[in-house]
Amino acid sequence: MEFVAKSESTRQYIVESTSGIFNKQGYAGTALSDLIEATKLSKGSIYGNFENKEAVAIAAFDYNLSQVQQLIQAKVGQFDGYKEKLLAHAQVYHSFEQTPFPEGGCPLMNTGVEADDTSEVLREKAAAGIMSWMNSLATLIENGMATHVFRPDTNSSETATTIIALIEGGMMMSKVTHNNSLMDGIVSVIGELIERISNPNES
Repeated sequence: MEFVAKSESTRQYIVESTSGIFNKQGYAGTALSDLIEATKLSKGSIYGNFENKEAVAIAAFDYNLSQVQQLIQAKVGQFDGYKEKLLAHAQVYHSFEQTPFPEGGCPLMNTGVEADDTSEVLREKAAAGIMSWMNSLATLIENGMATHVFRPDTNSSETATTIIALIEGGMMMSKVTHNNSLMDGIVSVIGELIERISNPNES
C-alpha cells in the first residue's frame, strides 16, 4: 500500500505537477484521474495533503499567479523611470519577449472566466489578483504624478483599469485566434496611452 506523508515538499510537488493542467483545463475540466496521472500519486496521497480537488486548484492558482507576478516584477525592475516601469507591465506580454508564462497562459484570465460559473472561491482568488494588480499600477501612476512624470489630472484608478482590460482582452483575442500580433498591437496602444498621460513639461 502506497503511503506519502503529509509534508510541505509533497504539497509543493502536487501543486507544481498539476498547475499546468488546472490552468489549461480549468477547475471543472480537471478530474481526479488527471491529478493522479500528473503526480503519479494515489488518490489517498493527494487527498492526504489536500482536503479536496478545489483545495489543489486554489494552491495551483496561487502558484501560477506568483509565477506571472515574478515575471512582471523582473521586467519592471529593469527600468528606473515611471513611464518605463508602467509600460513594462504590458511589454511582458509582447511576443518579442518570449516570456515563459505558466503552461496554459494567464491564470487570471483562465481562472476568472471559468470560475465565475464553477467555483466561488477561485473566482474570489482571481478577483483579488486583479485588484492587487490594479492597485500596483495605480500606485505606480500616482508616484509618477507626484514626481511630475504624469499629468496631475490623471485618474490613476481608471488608467490602471484600462491597462489591465487591454492586456487581458488582448490575451484572450490572441489565444482564441492564435495570432500573437493582436497582443503586440495592444502593447503599442498601451504605450500611446502612457504618452497621453505623460506630463509634456517633463522629459
